[in-house]
Amino acid sequence: MAKTKELSKDTRNKIVDLHQVGKTESAIGKQLGLKKSTVGAIIRKWKTYKTTDNLPRSGAPRKISPHGVKMITRTVSKNPRTTRGDLVNDLQRAGTKVTKPTISYTLRRQGLKSCSARRVPLLKPVHVQARLKFAREHLDDDWENVIWSDETKIELFGKNSTRRVWRTKNAELHPKNTIPTVKHGGGNIMLWGCFSAKGPGRLIRVKERMNGAMYREILSENLLPSARALKIKRGWVFQHDNDPKHTARATKEWLRKKHFKVLEWPSQSPDLNPIENLWSVAQRQPQNITAVEEICMEEWGKIPATVCENLVKTYRKRLTSVIANKGYKTKY
Repeated sequence: MAKTKELSKDTRNKIVDLHQVGKTESAIGKQLGLKKSTVGAIIRKWKTYKTTDNLPRSGAPRKISPHGVKMITRTVSKNPRTTRGDLVNDLQRAGTKVTKPTISYTLRRQGLKSCSARRVPLLKPVHVQARLKFAREHLDDDWENVIWSDETKIELFGKNSTRRVWRTKNAELHPKNTIPTVKHGGGNIMLWGCFSAKGPGRLIRVKERMNGAMYREILSENLLPSARALKIKRGWVFQHDNDPKHTARATKEWLRKKHFKVLEWPSQSPDLNPIENLWSVAQRQPQNITAVEEICMEEWGKIPATVCENLVKTYRKRLTSVIANKGYKTKY
């Protein structure tokens, strides 16, 4: 049954006033557009308690005591991977018998909910310090003058194997609530792409196993044409990560001879590259590998220049978030 809307205090007082001047319940109901039974209930409450205010409601007692709530909240704060079954057992040993749904309800009241743990690259202390250094030193750079690039592997059926954690609303990227991963962990097709604040650059499929020579060929055939198509101003900066193919001596020498300025980059930092936000643009489910490539190319071509512009405009916030998180993952 749907819950009825509660009468305002003014309406309840008006019912009593009309009753006191001799009007019947039916007449009051017609005048105020209320049911006779509703009017009668308000009048009976006033006669009994001399007030029309809401009375305290007793409700059912909490199944978990305040001490028990503190105990399970403290447990999941220390170890977010604690299961509801573990918490049921902990409370039972303390003399309280509850069900798993009660655990869920109680933790939700404390601002905690069960969520799938995010998969993020494993960060060692050296990575954290490098990320902090990068964020502080480049906080005020001209990011609109950067061409961002990356490779990604797109899976036909996506990733499975998730793990759930208890966390608060904005704590999805805390190290305790994530699952470390290695970047090159499977996939079906590989793509290379680039973009700037002016819009998406070229996107190509890499059909063979990529090595340093192939990477330099990709840059030769696609990077400069992308810069020209995007009409990015002279002196632009090229960004790529620390993949061995990117940092190989031959690649560095090739970039130097082409007079490309290259942005220094901290390892294990895909969250600092805004192109990561563009990889997830396609929402359609492909049926085969050919369809995967077609969908990616189509969706990449549909990306509005404004999306790219906004990603770059908010890049300073991304770095500020890294600094605030003391070098750990950002929410971007």
